[in-house]
Order: sequence, then C-alpha cells, then structure tokens
Amino acid sequence: MKVSKKNLPFIGLSSLVLLTSSFATAADMSGMDHSGMDMSGDMSGMDHSGMDMSDMDHSAMDMSGDMSDMDHSGMDMSGDMSDMDHSGMDMSGDMSGMDHSGMDMSGDMSGMDHSSMDMSGDMSDMDHSGMDMSGDMSGMDHSGMDMSGDMSGMDHSGMDMSGMQGGQPPADARSPDYSNGVPYGQYGKPMMMGSMPLWGVSVDDLGYQFDEDQINFEATGWYGTDSNRIRLRTEGSAQTKDDKEIDSLSSLAYWKPLSIFWNGEAGVAYDTENDNAALMAGIVGTAPYFIETDARAYLYTDGQLRLDLGAEYEWRLDQHWVVIPEVGLTAFSKDDHDNGITKGFNEMEAEVRLTYETFSRQLAPYVGVSYETALGKARGQRRQENESVDSSSLTAGVKFWF
Repeated sequence: MKVSKKNLPFIGLSSLVLLTSSFATAADMSGMDHSGMDMSGDMSGMDHSGMDMSDMDHSAMDMSGDMSDMDHSGMDMSGDMSDMDHSGMDMSGDMSGMDHSGMDMSGDMSGMDHSSMDMSGDMSDMDHSGMDMSGDMSGMDHSGMDMSGDMSGMDHSGMDMSGMQGGQPPADARSPDYSNGVPYGQYGKPMMMGSMPLWGVSVDDLGYQFDEDQINFEATGWYGTDSNRIRLRTEGSAQTKDDKEIDSLSSLAYWKPLSIFWNGEAGVAYDTENDNAALMAGIVGTAPYFIETDARAYLYTDGQLRLDLGAEYEWRLDQHWVVIPEVGLTAFSKDDHDNGITKGFNEMEAEVRLTYETFSRQLAPYVGVSYETALGKARGQRRQENESVDSSSLTAGVKFWF
C-alpha cells in the first residue's frame, strides 16, 4: 500500500504529459505524410468536421473502403494546401453517403497533385452542395485522376469554385466592340464596313448616237450604308443640233434592301419632257441567270402613270472584254397627245455594246449599236406627225464609276 501511494503522483504526471503531447500532435498536422496510409476499412461513421489538412501528403493514401457515412460538413481546408500530393490516392471504395456540404477549401491549393487519384468507387450520394472551393486552385493537377465510379447522385448545387477561374476578369476584357481591354489610341473606335456611311457615283452610259446626233446619259449617285441609302438618279438625252433640247427624267429616292437579290426605292421625280413632277417607287435587283432588272413606276401630278421596265446582262468574254445587251420598255396609263403619249406601251429601246474594262474595271469605253421603235398606237401617231417610227444608230461612249 505504501508503494502504491508513492507511485500515484508519478503516474498522474505521466498521463498529463502524454495527453498534452497528443493534443499538440493533433493540432499541427501540416507536415504529416499520408503517402502510405491505408484507409480501406470501414470508415462510414468518421467525422472530419473540424480537421485541419493544410499541408498533408495523401500521395499513396488508400481510401478504397466503405466511407459511405463520412461527414466532412465542417472540415476546414482553408489553409495553405499548395504542396498536398494526392497523386496515388485510392478512393475506389464506397463513398456514396459522404457529406461535404460545409467543407471549406478556400485556402491555397495551387500545387495540389491529383494526377493518379482513383475515385472509381461509388460516390453517387456524396453531397457537395455547400462546399467552398473559392481558394487558389490554379495549379492543381487532375491529369490522371480516375473518376469512373458512380457519381450520379452527387450534389454540387451550392459548391463554390470561383477561385478556379484565376480571379475576376477586367470589366472590358471581352467588350462587344472587340477591344479586349486595349484602347484605340489617337484614331478612335473602328467601325464595321456594313455600318459605315459611304458614297459612290456610277455613270452607266455616256455616249454619242451618230445617226441621231444626240448624247445619251444615265448616272446614279448615292450616300449611306449597306442598309439605308439616298440615291440621286438621272437618265435622258441631249440634242447636239438645232434647239439642243434636253429630255431627262431625274429622281431622288430612299433605297433599302428587300431581300438578298432585290432592293426597293421610293421618292420623288421630275420629267423635263412633259414638265411634270411625280412620285416614284421601284424595285431593282438581279433576276435568275444574273440578269440585272429594274422596274419603276411614276405617278405624275396630272394623274398620268408611267411604267419603265429594263433588263441588262453582262456577257464576259475575258477579264477585260465584255458584251452588254440591254432592253427597255415604256408604258403609260392614258393618252397625252400634247406630249406625244398614247395609252399602253409606247416604245422599246435596245442596245448592244462591246466594252473594254481598264483601271480595275472602273473605266470602260465602248462601241455598239442601238435600236428604237414605237409600239401600239404610238406608231400611228408618229406617222401623223411625220416622225420616224423606227431608228437605229452606231454609238460610242464610256461608262465608269468611283
């Protein structure tokens, strides 16, 4: 009895020392090596809710056992885990009931290696809904990670992995104007060609008719974009002898595409031949077989309605020589004897030109032959007024655009 009494203080002191060292060991596991740790047994009831794994090595850790009921809900991995090695970790066991809902992985995990991690087991019921992975995981290696197991029931609905994006991008990193955060400098913001207002001038015909002693002209100028334009167009003829009369039909119209091959026009016009203004509407485009077609209607202030129809085709012989046949028809809605107009189709004009395109096809001199004839009642009226019913002439001229 005496010996026992003397040894009791020593046993109590020893137990206190051992208990203190155990707490110290449990508090600091930052340098622990779990490379050969075997967790293949039944760990279904293990609780990791307060575990600190900031520098642990799991490179050869075997977790192939039953971990279906493990609770990681309060597990804190917010420390520095940049050197953790999971390259050989085996998690092929049953982890279907593991709960990671409150797991905090917001620390630095940029150097973690999961390249050989085996997660082929049953993880169908694992819950990651509240898992926080907002830390730095930019350097984590999952290249050889095996996740072939059953994970059909895993819940990641509330999982925060914002840290894996490498931080928030700048506000103008993917801007709609394709700047990618780079300023435009002294030249300002660029514009797409389709939305940039441009202008152009096209002279389709500027030629001389030898037999008629007159100059024919047809020109168009425009300003706007590919979707909306203002067009100024004029066509007619000017006599080079006697009174040198000029007959022209000019229009100012709004132009807009209607479909892939057709454009619409609407505006106002003025006809010098009968000294009258009109409202104009038309359709211009490309018919099948690349036939350039135009149809324009003019409603004059006196109620007269005029319809102009035209078609043109470019038969290209080579890179420079082009044969251009064209034809035009004119019709009116009522008689106007003062201006030599009859109801119905009044006249037809046809011409064939041989052009040679130069200077990037912007300038094309031509020679050709033209033919004009009266139609319907207009033939009889011209005979009564001693005017020619049919006429033809050699022509020469130029067409250009800029």
